Amino acid sequence: SAPRCRLDKHLFDVRVLKGEPAELSCTVSKHDVTGTWFKDGLKLTGMDGVYFEKEGLVHKLIINKVEDIHAGKYRFEGGDIKTEASIFVEDPPQVDKVLLKNLSSVPTVAKAGEKVKIKIPFEGRLPVRATWLKDRMELIDDTRIRVDKTETFTMLSISSSERKDCGDYKVRLKNDSGVLEIDLKLVVIDKPQPPAGPIKIVESSANDITIQWNPPKDDGGKPVQSYIIERQQVGKSDWVTLGETPKSCTTFTTNKVEQDVSYYFRVRAVNAEGTSDALESDEVKAVSKASPGAPDPPEIVSASRDTVTISWKMPRKTGNSRIVGYIIQKRKKGTTTWLPVTNVPIADRKLKMTNLKKGVQYEFRVAAVNAAGIGDASEPSQPVFARDSTKSPGQVQDLKVSRSDSSSVTLTWKRPEAKEGSDVNGYEVEMRSSNNLNWTKCNALPIEATTYTVKGLLAKERYFLRVRALNDCGPGEAAELEAFIEAAAPVVPPRFLIDDTVKSFLVIKARNTIRVNIPFEASPDPVVTWLKDGLPLPDQAVVHTKDGTTQLLIGAAEYTDTGIYTIELQNGLGKRETFSFQVQVTDIPQPPGPIQLQENVPNTVTVTWMPSASEKWESNLYYTVLKRESQKGLWHVVGDLIYTNKFTFTKLIPGRDYYFRVVAKNSLGASGPSETVQPWRIQKPKVECQVKPQIYKGVNQNQPPRFLVPLKPHVVTTGSECHMSCAVGGHPPPKVTWYKDNRDLSSDPSYFCTNDFGVCSLVVLGVTKHDEGEYMVEATNEVGRAFTKAFLTIKGNS
Repeated sequence: SAPRCRLDKHLFDVRVLKGEPAELSCTVSKHDVTGTWFKDGLKLTGMDGVYFEKEGLVHKLIINKVEDIHAGKYRFEGGDIKTEASIFVEDPPQVDKVLLKNLSSVPTVAKAGEKVKIKIPFEGRLPVRATWLKDRMELIDDTRIRVDKTETFTMLSISSSERKDCGDYKVRLKNDSGVLEIDLKLVVIDKPQPPAGPIKIVESSANDITIQWNPPKDDGGKPVQSYIIERQQVGKSDWVTLGETPKSCTTFTTNKVEQDVSYYFRVRAVNAEGTSDALESDEVKAVSKASPGAPDPPEIVSASRDTVTISWKMPRKTGNSRIVGYIIQKRKKGTTTWLPVTNVPIADRKLKMTNLKKGVQYEFRVAAVNAAGIGDASEPSQPVFARDSTKSPGQVQDLKVSRSDSSSVTLTWKRPEAKEGSDVNGYEVEMRSSNNLNWTKCNALPIEATTYTVKGLLAKERYFLRVRALNDCGPGEAAELEAFIEAAAPVVPPRFLIDDTVKSFLVIKARNTIRVNIPFEASPDPVVTWLKDGLPLPDQAVVHTKDGTTQLLIGAAEYTDTGIYTIELQNGLGKRETFSFQVQVTDIPQPPGPIQLQENVPNTVTVTWMPSASEKWESNLYYTVLKRESQKGLWHVVGDLIYTNKFTFTKLIPGRDYYFRVVAKNSLGASGPSETVQPWRIQKPKVECQVKPQIYKGVNQNQPPRFLVPLKPHVVTTGSECHMSCAVGGHPPPKVTWYKDNRDLSSDPSYFCTNDFGVCSLVVLGVTKHDEGEYMVEATNEVGRAFTKAFLTIKGNS
C-alpha cells in the first residue's frame, strides 16, 4: 500500500503586534493533500483579512493586518494529519512617531506665569495606565499642576508655570502588552534672580566708592544682558540711578559721594524677560583713605663693587586703596640718616642700585605708597658690602633631562654648593649637535630658574647640552650631558578599544560603587571629556585618565546617577570619537502600602494594596500575594507576577480565617511584606433559597440549540478577572454546560457560571497559569445539541 501522509513541519505559536501581518505554515509529505483550516474548533471558510495558500507541500494561513478578532487557536487538518497553534495579538501603547520625535528632541518653552499644556494622544489595548514623572518622582495633582488621562490621551496642565517646573519629564504608558516611556524637557523662562551677594566694598575713600557683586545664581533661562546700579543716601527715601554695566562687568566705581556721608547701594540684573529684584548693600561711609602698613625687611639678591640688588614683598595691610608703588631708602651701617634711592615710587618689587661706594656696608628699607600717601617703612635689611664676589660659582648639581619629545628637551638642575663669596646671579645653557664642535648659547640673558626647555631640535639627532652658574666673577664650571631626540610618534586617530568587558548597560544597586574603565588608543594624547545625559558630570563623580584608560568612579550610587554616560576623545587635529553606555541604579523594592480586603463577588475576597514607593523609578516591579489560614500557619503563594495592585482569591471555605500578605519584587530581590491585621472570614450559609422554574405553555415550536454569539478568545494577565460570554437560542431553553479541556466545570467552585435568558457567562476570578486552555460551552435540549469553543491565554508567567 502507498505510504501514509506525514507532517514534516508543525504549526508554531505566533505572537504579533496588532496591525502587523501574521502567518501560520506547516509542511506535509504529499502534494495531493487538500487541507482544511479551523479556528477555535470551527471550520474557516471565509474571514475578513484571512487568506489560505498552498505552495507545493507547504500550506499557509496568512493575515495581512492582525486585529483582536484574529487571536485564537488554529488547526490544520488534511488526510490523516492534524496540527494546531495559537495566534496571540499584542497591542502595547503607541504614540505617533513624528510627535514622539518632536517631544523627545525639542524642549517645550514657556514664560513664567503662562499656562502649559502638553497633550499626548496614544493607542493601545485598554486599560492603559499613564504616569507622569519629573526628576524620577511621580507628579501629584495640586493647585497648579494637574494630570488628565482618558482612553485616548494623557495631558499635563500647569495653570501658572514657574522656574522650578523646568526639568526632565518622563511619561510612562503601560498596559498588559508592554510599556512605552517618553522623555521630554520643559523650559520656563523668567526675569533673573537678584545678583548673588553680599555686595563687597572693594575701595572706599572721601571721593569715590567701588563695589563688587556676583552674577545671579539663576539667570531666568535667558542670559543676563546688564546690571543697573542705584544709590540711596542714609536718611533719605529716594534712590538715584548711578549707571549700568555690561554682563561681563560685576564692579562699579562712583565718584558721586561726599566725605563722611553714608550710603546704601543696590544692584539689579537685566535679561530679555525683565529686571530682577534688587541686591542691597549694608551701610557704606565715604571716609578718608588709610595708608598702607610696613612691608617685611627687604632681602639682598646680589652685590658687586658698586651695585646692590634687593627685593621685597607687598605689605600685609594695604589700606583701603590699592598700592601704586614703593619708596626705597639707604643708609651707611652705623648711621641714623636715611637717604632716598629714588625720587618717585617704583611699581616693581625689585631694584638694582648703582653708584654705591666700593667697600662700604649699606642697609636698605622700603615703604609702600597708595592714594592716602606713604605708609610705614619696613625694618632695615641685613647689612651688605658693595664689593665683587671673590670666587666663581661652583658646578650645578643633579643636571638631568626631565622631559623630551621629537623637537625639545627640558633640563632641570640644583644650585651649586654654597661657598663664601660665590653668590649665583643666574645660569646659562649651551648646546651642540654630535657633528658640530662649536657650542651655541640657548639664552641671551641669565636664567634665574633651575629649569630650561631647549626647543627647535631635530628628530633622530644626538645633542650635547651643558649648564653653568654665573656671578659677577663670570661663569662657573659646566655640567654636561648627552641627549638623543626620539622620532616623532605616528599620529593615531582616537579610537575606543571596546571588548566584552565593556558593558553598554549596567544595573547598579543603590549605595554600591560605580567603577567603569574605558580603554582607548590615540597619539598624541587626546582630550577626554565625560558627560551624563549631555551635561557635565555631577560633583560626586571622579574621572581618572592614564595610560590609555579613562575611569569613572562614583563611591556610593544614588538613583539620580541613572542615565546615559558619554565619553568623548578629541585630538589636536579635530578628530573626535564618542562612546556611550547606560547606567540604571536600582535597589530591593520598598514594601507595598496598607492592604484592604473586599467581597466583591460572593464567596471570594479581593485583595488591594497601595503601590510600593519603588514603582516611581522601577519599571520591572511586580507583586506576589501569599495567604495562610491561621496566625501561626505557613504562608502559601496564591498569586505571582502581578503587575497591578489588585488580586482576587476564590478558593475560600466558609467559616475559616484567612490572613494575607503582599511583597514587591524586582530583579534584585523582594521587599519586606505588608500584611493584614484582622483575619478574613466568610460566614457559613444558614438558609438555602430555591427558585421554582417558570413553566411556559404554548404551541409546540421546538427548535434545536444554536449559538447566536460564539465564544471569543481572551488574553488576560495573571491575577486579573476574566469574563467569557456567548448567546444561545433554542426551544425548549437549552441546558448549558461549561467545559475546560473537556472537564465539566459545573461543580468547580473556582468558576461562576450564569445563564440569563440565553446569555451565558463564565467568570474566572484571579486567573493563574492553570486556567489557561480551551473552553467549550455545550447547549442541549430534547431536539438537539450545539457547542462553541475559544482559547484563554494567560500572560505574565514568563
